[in-house]
Amino acid sequence: MIERVQRDPIRPGQESVWDYPRPPRVEHTGEHVTVELDGVIIADTSDVVRVLETSHPPVYYLPRRAFAVGVLQPEPGHSYCEYKGVAGYLSVGARARAAWFYPTPTPGFETLFDRVAIYPAAMQRCTVDGETVRAQDGDYYGGWITEKIVGPFKGSAGTMGW
Repeated sequence: MIERVQRDPIRPGQESVWDYPRPPRVEHTGEHVTVELDGVIIADTSDVVRVLETSHPPVYYLPRRAFAVGVLQPEPGHSYCEYKGVAGYLSVGARARAAWFYPTPTPGFETLFDRVAIYPAAMQRCTVDGETVRAQDGDYYGGWITEKIVGPFKGSAGTMGW
């Protein structure tokens, strides 16, 4: 039997991932996002959407055009999300499968078309409004944790059943 998860306390200006919906919600945000790899900013944009899903830190999706030319390359394989559809993978520089995208997102998630999500753990640094992001634990999810977001978060050992 799964025990009820004890929520982290929320301070003013913070969001709890336990208030995010399921199925997930996609929302445009005016936040400024950068992605740095090997000392070079490879993406810099405020044209960002984030996907919010119960128990997960937000996943940020940037337009392909925000990335430096040639930094994204196709990778073999795919995965399936019951909400967003079939995902393809990309290398980012020399980092294999460090990003994913939905070539044909399912209805309700069309906003993700031509956008790319990055695993922040695979990058040197990702920022949201100047704050360095912490990566969600584990190697399956790609959530971006900032001081604005509180958990606990799915992804670490013992959380698969949440």
